[in-house]
Order: sequence, then structure tokens, then C-alpha cells
Amino acid sequence: MPATHSQTPDYCENCGVAIPPRAAACPECGADETTGWADPECEDPDEEFDYDEFVAREFGENEPEVIPQGLHWFWWLVGLGLIAAMVLMWT
Repeated sequence: MPATHSQTPDYCENCGVAIPPRAAACPECGADETTGWADPECEDPDEEFDYDEFVAREFGENEPEVIPQGLHWFWWLVGLGLIAAMVLMWT
């Protein structure tokens, strides 16, 4: 049975977005009268997502802190060479 515009809710029961008065489906999640405005299969899968648990699981809680190493000797030479070239250009 096609959706009737008189039964269109003001807000989507799945995602909470305001639905235009003559819309046949939710512009955000696509829920409509035939698929069910409150169909649990259309709910946001990230609603129960625990970010802290994800980070702990993926990256470990007791990982050692990464300590950056110093600049490579080559870049020190490049820097000193550029400074020497600038001094020679001024004199």
C-alpha cells in the first residue's frame, strides 16, 4: 500500500529528522510508511557505539608512549649549509 501524506509524521521516529509535509520518505534515513517509520532495522548502528571501549580494544590501554628521535644528521648538515649560504649572500 503506498504511503499517504496525511500519515506522514512531523519527525522521523528512526533518526529524528524533521520530515517535510508532503514527503513520501525520510530525507535522512529513507524510512517510509511501507518500510515502517519505526523499523528497528533502520536505526542508527552507531547509537550504542562505545568510543572508549573501541580505542582500548584497537590500540591497547597500556601501550608505551612513542618517543620521537632527534633529527637525522643529514638534515643538520642541510640546515647549516643553508645558514652558511645566507651569510655568504649578505656579505
